[in-house]
Amino acid sequence: MQIHQLKVAKKQERKRIGRGGKRGKTSGRGSKGQKSRSGVSIDPLFEGGRSTFLERLKKVRGFKSIHPKKCVVTLALLERSYSDKETVTLASLVEKRVVSKKALSSGAKIVASGTLKKKLFLGNDVAASEKARTFFQTTAK
Repeated sequence: MQIHQLKVAKKQERKRIGRGGKRGKTSGRGSKGQKSRSGVSIDPLFEGGRSTFLERLKKVRGFKSIHPKKCVVTLALLERSYSDKETVTLASLVEKRVVSKKALSSGAKIVASGTLKKKLFLGNDVAASEKARTFFQTTAK
């Protein structure tokens, strides 16, 4: 081996500390405050004391029942759809397309809007307001 073939080993870079170093004193954490301490755990939704995004959203108030509302049927609709001496049941209301099929699960209620000149019978599965009941015959054929 000749002298010109020798290579000088690179010096390892020293760990610098303090103001002149790359990661000294505060180690890139800034000075003071919660984020500069060890074991910091800040809620990701925390926005430094101001109202959070979620708190600024519009509030949804009130109550929504789990029970679906009954389909409303008027006397005028029954006058058009049914012939004389027929029985008004939930199945017949769906069959004649007075109410949709969802009424089979939620039910239907007859309200006294309009008049009923035909003699109709009211089935047990259909609810009716007190005034609407007066327009129906009491016993089925």
